[in-house]
Amino acid sequence: MKALKNIVSCKRAERTISRRGMMIAAIAAALAGMAVPAAGQAPAAKRTIIRAGHVLNVRTGELRANQAVVIEGDKIVQVAPSSEVKAAPSDTTIELPNATLLPGLIDMHTHLTFELSSLSYEGLKISTAREALHGARNARRTLEAGFTTVRNVGAKDYADIALRDAINDGDVIGPHIVASGPAMGITGGHCDENLLPPAFHFQGEGVADGIEAVQHKVRELIKYGADVIKICATGGVLSRGDDPNASQYTLEEMKAIVADAHRLGRKVAAHAHGAEGVRWASEAGVDSIEHGHLMDDAAIATLKKNGTYLVPTLFLGEYMEKNMDRSDVPEYSKQKMRDVAAAMQKNVKKAFDAGLKVAFGTDAAVYPHGLNAGEFHVYVKLGMSPLAAIQTATINASDLLGPKYLVGSLESGKWADMIAVDGDPTKDVTLLEHVKFVMKGGTVYKNEYTK
Repeated sequence: MKALKNIVSCKRAERTISRRGMMIAAIAAALAGMAVPAAGQAPAAKRTIIRAGHVLNVRTGELRANQAVVIEGDKIVQVAPSSEVKAAPSDTTIELPNATLLPGLIDMHTHLTFELSSLSYEGLKISTAREALHGARNARRTLEAGFTTVRNVGAKDYADIALRDAINDGDVIGPHIVASGPAMGITGGHCDENLLPPAFHFQGEGVADGIEAVQHKVRELIKYGADVIKICATGGVLSRGDDPNASQYTLEEMKAIVADAHRLGRKVAAHAHGAEGVRWASEAGVDSIEHGHLMDDAAIATLKKNGTYLVPTLFLGEYMEKNMDRSDVPEYSKQKMRDVAAAMQKNVKKAFDAGLKVAFGTDAAVYPHGLNAGEFHVYVKLGMSPLAAIQTATINASDLLGPKYLVGSLESGKWADMIAVDGDPTKDVTLLEHVKFVMKGGTVYKNEYTK
């Protein structure tokens, strides 16, 4: 009997627990039902309307008058005639009736954490922390110059990746950064550290020799945050003990680098001056050749055949011609600079005439940050139309970056990155050296029209 009573008691307890469980479940379901709509009812994105005197369609060159660009949050949702866009009381309206609006510019070859002095013996005294702070200052200068996106191809100790993350977190003002971290190179090459004596046994962070080592280095760079892989296919100008004409990585090493980088979703940018290094890098499958100043006809034909982008970095030649004797360029680099500068415009003009794909890049750090737009007039001088020059820093650069980056044009769905200038830059490209309005991600960072 006692056992029977215990069984009955247990059954009653189970029914009680079951009823309580059902009640708790019902209450939880009700609360969940209430919570789902609440979570779904996030505050509407802030809406901003920019009314501009003209908007440049960088794909076609059409300059449309009296246009409105509607922005929600950090993206463009509409570009239409101003008369068709009505503002709500809660909207923010920015009036630019005498300005020309165009997409934020893209520089595909910067070194934000470097100054020219960083590349000489003076650079040995600069800590990584100090270089990162240099980068914060230079990032702001670059953004205010109208460059809302940059590709930073080479920095010490991943300082550019820290800078990118600080900008993304809102701690520092600057452009969108596609960062490489340390550039890869061979022992003793352009991307090694060649200024210290043998007793130090010191090498650059990106140094890797041989197929197995370069594969490991690519994976390590990506592990620590690299968005793009930068390699040195030839010697350079502002480095000690190497020859810009000489190839450095072998074709096989570069093929291994590209295979790993592409498989892991990263593009590869190859510093290359000399013709053989340009050919090998293109045949290895790199996405862009940086500089290409000592190319020959065969190298140009190889880039054309493979559809490899050229990032020419030409304005530095003009700047150095005027300023090298009073600059921080070390003595061991001055003659190399003169030799390369004498050839760069002739060879790159051949590349332009051959119809190569070109993306805008400056090598900012070799000359002061913020002067990036000086690159445009050199392209025009070598035969590009002003519109084609603008396209190198908008739709072409966007294509080279890839679809992850919603930049390069003023279209619905793209990031709200845009600049404004006086006049028509398709007639005078030097207007881009005097940007008066800068918006990045829907936030205004510069507006001289309100003064």
